[in-house]
Amino acid sequence: AGIGKCVALDLARRNARTILACRSRERGQAAVEEIRAATGNPAVLLRLVDTSSLASVRAFAQAVLQEEKRLDVLVNNAGLTGLPFTITPEGLEKTFTTNYLGPFLLTNLLLG
Repeated sequence: AGIGKCVALDLARRNARTILACRSRERGQAAVEEIRAATGNPAVLLRLVDTSSLASVRAFAQAVLQEEKRLDVLVNNAGLTGLPFTITPEGLEKTFTTNYLGPFLLTNLLLG
């Protein structure tokens, strides 16, 4: 939803192979179908990742590096606010991990 979906829509309109990296399979698949229908671009894909989990980020990055020949653009758009203080299973504060550590790790892993 929001800015991320708008960016994905614009990239798909430009005929780019576009990967939507989402936490929710249901919401992500709905966005993929909407973008494909609006653009006629069948190369809009869903991949699941939770940036509050560094293990999820590592698995996502590994899969992208194995599946894709190249990566031209990365848009880090995940974020949340207003949650109660929560510690992730990895021992990190959830909001900080989701908004900063996860995207930072993802960017660095995808640099190759």
